[in-house]
Amino acid sequence: MTSFLIRGRPRHATAHIRVRVAHAVLGAVAGVWWLVLPVTTAAARVPVPPATAAGRQDGTSVADLVLPFTAVAVVLALAGYGRLRRTRRARTRTTPGTVPAPPPAPGPAGSERQARAALRLADDCVRTSREELSFVRERFGEQRTEPFTHALRAAETELAAAFAIWRRYEQGLPQDPGARQQALAGVIGRCAEAGRHLDARAPELDRLRGFGAAAEGLGAALVVAEGRFRELTARTVTAQHTLADLRQRYAPSATASVSGYVEQAKDRLVFATTRLNEARQAADAGDPGRAVGRLRAGEGAVAQAELLVDGVERLAARLREAAALAPAARTEADTRPPAPHPTPAGPEPHRTADAEAEAPAGPCEGARVPVAGGGPGDPLDVLRRAAGRAAGAGPGVLEDAALLVARCALAGAEEFVAVHRGAVGVAARARLAEAARELGAGHAGRADAAARQARELAERDVRAYGTPYAGPDGDTAGLAGALLGGILLPEFPDAGTPAAFGGPTTRSRHHA
Repeated sequence: MTSFLIRGRPRHATAHIRVRVAHAVLGAVAGVWWLVLPVTTAAARVPVPPATAAGRQDGTSVADLVLPFTAVAVVLALAGYGRLRRTRRARTRTTPGTVPAPPPAPGPAGSERQARAALRLADDCVRTSREELSFVRERFGEQRTEPFTHALRAAETELAAAFAIWRRYEQGLPQDPGARQQALAGVIGRCAEAGRHLDARAPELDRLRGFGAAAEGLGAALVVAEGRFRELTARTVTAQHTLADLRQRYAPSATASVSGYVEQAKDRLVFATTRLNEARQAADAGDPGRAVGRLRAGEGAVAQAELLVDGVERLAARLREAAALAPAARTEADTRPPAPHPTPAGPEPHRTADAEAEAPAGPCEGARVPVAGGGPGDPLDVLRRAAGRAAGAGPGVLEDAALLVARCALAGAEEFVAVHRGAVGVAARARLAEAARELGAGHAGRADAAARQARELAERDVRAYGTPYAGPDGDTAGLAGALLGGILLPEFPDAGTPAAFGGPTTRSRHHA
């Protein structure tokens, strides 16, 4: 492959060629004239003046050297003039005759890596923007924040389309290599468009919040963040008691999805305490830039702690609802012929040995086994098995059961990915997006299966990630959790840059 791409002859190419030809002809004529001049002089018998001591050196007169020096000077002048014209033309050219070739297009493997990176970055930007916008909306209301809500929805739409294209690509569609390359380009383009929607509104959001040079809006923003922090502190204590009660009433599998949520919420609140206090101190010291960065980090931690506490409260409500619905669903399922449990297209989720051991021969028998103390087992699992046995049966108790199970699985996977997004890869995020599409299309069984697979893949990513950002003396005020949750951006070595509302070019604009 050549290193230059010829786009065609420049507008004045013909004139330039004529000038060069004229230069060459003139130089040739001067050279020939110099060569034949002695011959013509001798033939004409032109008298030569007698040599003098000053005018002759080694048998050569001064007159003999004039013509060669003149010819050389003419040639050098023509060459310099031509070079000057070429340099000037290159500097002022608007339609170049040759341009550097674009970098070679990446192969399929390179395009896949770019698409994965674009999906992950766009998903992080959307999640962070959603978290910050919740604080802005609480302070300014729905009407004044509508432009930012609209931008966020547009970004979510583009991201959902990108994940849909990516999922088809994973499934081998389209099959033509050229079309597959175009599909990857579509994924990257959709993700870029999602980022542009958010980038375009980020400066306006800062102006609304009063985060200018003086940051006059810091005080009001801190009041909102600190108010939510205090409310969450009380709710976290309540969630701890709620979870303990659920573990007494239900089987371990019923509460496995929120295992560790209370501890993680406390960790985020510890980090929020530190950052919000530092924001206050920086604001009082007249350092608005640092104050805004610390505020954003504290807001992110509060938002994630709220998600974790919401997860415990949501599960408690869903378990109560499932326990009330389970007897009717089990009875209806036992009267219908068996149906295969629907699964999403693509690779099957990994089944552990414990999961295989728990699967009973009948659809609902395993959920009837009480736990120690007479507990009811896992009512969500009862509904899942009942709905799977009569998949596609139409409206009724089983459809309600399937929707309840799918919504619970989707919400649990969404919470887990949101608060661990620093470690979660594209595979889990793509399955999560697929679960949302399936649920929106009314395919509850497929949505449930895709959500559970997303959760499993995300947990696997977190296990592989570990806690590499703990300080030399252990975790420092929740720093590892903040990096794991994507509250702080790990690409900055000082770990002090928080993620903010915006796309790839604006999300790191606040430096603490």
